[in-house]
Amino acid sequence: MAVDIDCVVLGAGVVGLAVARELALAGREVLLVEAAEAIGTGTSSRNSEVIHAGIYYPQNSLKARLCVAGKHKLYAYCAERGIPHRRLGKLIVAADPQQTQRLAQIAERAALNGVDDLYQISGVQARELEPALCCDAALVSPSTGIIDSHALMLTLQGDAENHGTQCVFHTRFSSGRILDSGEFLLRFEGAEAMEITAHSVVNACGLSAPAMARKLVGQPAEQIPDAYFCRGNYFTLAGKAPFSRLIYPMPDHAGLGVHLTLDLGGQAKFGPDTEWIENEDYTLDARRGDSFYAAVRRYWPDLPDGALNPGYTGIRPKISGPHSPAADFVIAGPAIHGVRNLVNLFGIESPGLTACLAIAEATRAALGDPATSDQTP
Repeated sequence: MAVDIDCVVLGAGVVGLAVARELALAGREVLLVEAAEAIGTGTSSRNSEVIHAGIYYPQNSLKARLCVAGKHKLYAYCAERGIPHRRLGKLIVAADPQQTQRLAQIAERAALNGVDDLYQISGVQARELEPALCCDAALVSPSTGIIDSHALMLTLQGDAENHGTQCVFHTRFSSGRILDSGEFLLRFEGAEAMEITAHSVVNACGLSAPAMARKLVGQPAEQIPDAYFCRGNYFTLAGKAPFSRLIYPMPDHAGLGVHLTLDLGGQAKFGPDTEWIENEDYTLDARRGDSFYAAVRRYWPDLPDGALNPGYTGIRPKISGPHSPAADFVIAGPAIHGVRNLVNLFGIESPGLTACLAIAEATRAALGDPATSDQTP
């Protein structure tokens, strides 16, 4: 049967934009549909804007492989396209000798992931680099950096549109089903309410990816994970930061601890913390800042009273709960769920920004060649 569009990408966050660009560059006809009023209004614009090195993730996990590959792709893309970024480097700091013993384990895991530029320094050496820092020892990660995430997303959108992608906003996927022909019948409500048929679908809806997948009838329900929302609060520093690099404490179960990051203007922010919530809610409780002082003073003891101001919140789109091991990225293509020409992207939390170009390549590969994908099981 004839279809209205070759490929529909749901969600215009940084990953959806990267996927749309990748498919358009490969010659696919792409429609990018976003429920919000603009690109990247959710997780993609509510994060630390860090280019991660790929240090912490389990060996051979998608997070490890796509972060390391994505980091190299992202630095090259930023340099080629003039996207503001800076390779500042970061220090992972051990507060005491017990934590120092764990630094070697972190470095070993990083090496297994292909991150071979880490090196350990003493507390004295760390203070030579960052005089305001207090720690027993630290790992230096030279390849960690920062990026203007909005400039990145605008560039991805421009590339996609220049290669034929159509972008529509204020338009929400409401329901759909897989037809006997293997094509997709998709219904949308909102500014561009429509019913269309598509040859391929990519679900890049971030926080709502599991919910959107359940609206597409005909795929195995048991392959759709539950969604868990983990809110992270950020507080900004009043005044100039006494650091020139990113400062990270030892990682904890749900995240990387209350770390200090810098934006491209030199403004410091602290976060995120970990707050499990039931729904998508970006409310920031200023009282949570009280706990930030103690966390930050473990590595910056001279943080002045009253120096932290409420900043913003972000939500990690997790597919594992607070009492479960952290889940890997899931790029659920036909090999996983058995539905040809469909890819669901689940649990794309950090390092999704860093890995976006590599995730896009993996998504294109999972969809397969459009000329032969009709024969894909």
